[in-house]
Amino acid sequence: MDTAVTTPEWLTALMPVIVILGLWSAVWKAIALYKAGGKKDLAWFIVLFIVNTLGILEIFYIFVFSKKKPAASK
Repeated sequence: MDTAVTTPEWLTALMPVIVILGLWSAVWKAIALYKAGGKKDLAWFIVLFIVNTLGILEIFYIFVFSKKKPAASK
């Protein structure tokens, strides 16, 4: 009795894309978490840690919200 499980061709072909997207997301998440932790932005750190959106939220934080704000002039 042959009970070998075979992987569908389409899944085998799609595997490199899945790995690349996973790495893409992990890199952006790591950078954003590092910046949020360094700035002691606990709320952003928690949101970035929990929400996984293929790096979109992380990229948004890095390029929009992590920029230093100029000191208020008197």
